[in-house]
Amino acid sequence: MMFHFIKMTGAGNDFIMLDNLDLSLSESLTGELIAALCDRHFGIGGDGLIAAESDGGKLRMRYYNSDGGEAEMCGNGARCFARFVGSLLGNEESPFSFETRAGTIHARFEDNGRVTVGLTAPENMKLNVLPASDAVPAPVHFINTGVPHAVAYLDRVSDVDVVRMGAFLRWHEMFAPAGTNANFAEILSPRHLKIRTYERGVEDETLACGTGMTAAALVHAALTGCDSPVSLDVAGGDTLDVGFEREGSSFRRVTLTGPAQVVFQGEVDLDRFRENRKA
Repeated sequence: MMFHFIKMTGAGNDFIMLDNLDLSLSESLTGELIAALCDRHFGIGGDGLIAAESDGGKLRMRYYNSDGGEAEMCGNGARCFARFVGSLLGNEESPFSFETRAGTIHARFEDNGRVTVGLTAPENMKLNVLPASDAVPAPVHFINTGVPHAVAYLDRVSDVDVVRMGAFLRWHEMFAPAGTNANFAEILSPRHLKIRTYERGVEDETLACGTGMTAAALVHAALTGCDSPVSLDVAGGDTLDVGFEREGSSFRRVTLTGPAQVVFQGEVDLDRFRENRKA
């Protein structure tokens, strides 16, 4: 069985994109296969795999981490999905929406080639859930921006051992049983942050995380009262923008704006790929 894929990146967060609008690939997309395809040494390579599906006439984004497990959604992946599906459907100008496990996402294409996605309303913000400690030398906050995120603000994120600190928070009993992503941000100015992220399911640092950027921006706004938008420099080298409106102590109309680019495309013979993995 042959299938076509497109490799895309959203600020360095990279994904294998599949057209499964007719659901013909659904039975083949096992967790084991997805993990093998995302393998950077013996597969295509990626932080995750995204399948475009048609669910009762509605577009659906199915997102899988590189370990093969399905997650609620991914902010950078949502921008790539919008660009990917826009190309599939011949619509790369008009706004449209699609479904995720976290809710409905709205997307629009900007004049500068960037994509803006309107994210689902954040939930369950909890400030200062963990005090500063030897493991993480700053207070830790929590918010769900479609997926769970812990956030800590440090003086120099370039010096942070992201894997060690991230794994500590990812598996901390405070966030059990689902676990959490972990973000470490540096405040450059009142509306400008620098961020590094440890992603659950990847179990490593990634070059960017859209829901993580959103989490860091919103918690920062809650702590400091800063206005929208908040810009974030990511490890991949890009700067993205998180927009929002306040509604009392909560936020609404949250947006994430940044790049979504095609890296390359190709075809995979699934039977041969499986045989090579066994050899």
